[in-house]
Amino acid sequence: MCGRFSQAYSWDEIVAFSQPLTNKLPAEKGNLQPRYNIAPTTMIHIIVKGESGRELREARWGLIPGWHKGGLKDFKLSTFNAKVETVDTSGTFKHAYKGRRCIIPASGFFEWTGEKKDRVPHFFSAADGDLLAFAGLYERFRDPESGEEITTCTMIVREANAWTAQYHDRMPCMLLQRDFDAWLDGSGGMELLKQPPRELREWIVSKRVNKAGEGDDDPRTIEPFKDDLF
Repeated sequence: MCGRFSQAYSWDEIVAFSQPLTNKLPAEKGNLQPRYNIAPTTMIHIIVKGESGRELREARWGLIPGWHKGGLKDFKLSTFNAKVETVDTSGTFKHAYKGRRCIIPASGFFEWTGEKKDRVPHFFSAADGDLLAFAGLYERFRDPESGEEITTCTMIVREANAWTAQYHDRMPCMLLQRDFDAWLDGSGGMELLKQPPRELREWIVSKRVNKAGEGDDDPRTIEPFKDDLF
């Protein structure tokens, strides 16, 4: 599964990557806060198909399905990942799969190797240095206690390819830029999720990322580990 990733990019980079965005850009660009150690239940960026085109929105990572009638704190299922094998049939995800899809832009993601008490974190990013596009789903949720409406989302994961399986048995489903429209408008399906993923590169990073949220605002978090770095 994928429980930690990074979103570190400028307005220019995310606009070009999304081909393009229709959001009204701020007068002074560069105000996107980079995130280097994102954990579930926090707010992240997602790309959705809006009325006038693709939009960058914020969503809580951990999907809350429409059938949940309790409050935000009452929902106990772990839904930050959705397995590709059951995403179109699961009662939790199937309705979003049919009509509420999103792309989760990422600068990379983490996986761990080694014993549980001494886990070694590895950072994975695109071999060409570009952003990655994780396939996702979203739902809108209104908390009956506060009345607040939020967007929640999940990341779809698949069996790892041969190279990534050296580190973990699962990996995010990655979309190619040519398939963004087909994924978002629903004209594409499982064939997009199960196609060969982007070529990746990997390196070991500091164990400080073993703690959720640690170093989330520090670019050194995703740098190759050196004993004297921290």
